[in-house]
Amino acid sequence: MVKENIYQPFEIFFQELDEAPVSGRSHNFFELVYIIDGTGKQCINKNKFDYSKGHFFLLTPKDHHSFEIEKTTKFFYLRFGDIYLKSKEQKDPSYFEAWTSRLEFIFQNASNLPGCILKNIEDRILVKNIVDSLIKEYINRDVYHQEVIVQLVNTVIVLVARSISRTFPLKLQEKGSSEAMLSMVRYVQSNIYKPEMLKTEQIATHFNLSQSYVGEYFKKHTGENLQQYITNYKLQLVETRLRYSDLRINEIAFELGFTDESHLNRIFKKYKGTTPSDFRKKSPNLL
Repeated sequence: MVKENIYQPFEIFFQELDEAPVSGRSHNFFELVYIIDGTGKQCINKNKFDYSKGHFFLLTPKDHHSFEIEKTTKFFYLRFGDIYLKSKEQKDPSYFEAWTSRLEFIFQNASNLPGCILKNIEDRILVKNIVDSLIKEYINRDVYHQEVIVQLVNTVIVLVARSISRTFPLKLQEKGSSEAMLSMVRYVQSNIYKPEMLKTEQIATHFNLSQSYVGEYFKKHTGENLQQYITNYKLQLVETRLRYSDLRINEIAFELGFTDESHLNRIFKKYKGTTPSDFRKKSPNLL
């Protein structure tokens, strides 16, 4: 396993590969990987997802990943870490603190949602145009190119954050959400593969709340019932795996804590109006 580091706010580079390095990689930074051209598979945390032109992946410091290249692939990489999150200057320090805290929260939880992070056509078009512009600025190095690159990097990172934040309850997508509530949602997302950690008594103990108040507190701040949120979030993860991976449905059920494949089929049908297998057939890989 190769360990990589960066020691600056961000770095960008691009490369064309016929085959990927044999060993996987881990790192101490966040990495956005855009597929300019080519096909293959992204291997991340024991899951595999097909990739093709236009796919955009976010890798967090917790992820172990590699690529299996099927057709010669052109990659664009944008790497950034804590230095980037903490080095931006803002006129309003309180706003800056809240902004960086939100970005850290979003990106730290992104590893639960592998696969292409762009879920609508508008964001895909925007990101493609920004990546094209970043490459041109990087190559041409025209006057003020560094300043232009910084602004483009800021824009693409905010677009990514917005895309990921759509997995949060509606009220938490708004500015001004309390840190305590963000921490609770982060706890739920981080422990989504550990059902025993999501029991009301466990959450109450972790956040020093009474068991009877946990559900009321969660609904008050998110507008959503706690158990409903857990179920909806799990189903989002199921959809991602159905769309992007070749995992069997019983493997997905086991990974996400459903009793068995029948249990997953029943819950998925109830909330989504179709079965997992039909959803997979009717949902072609994005892009």
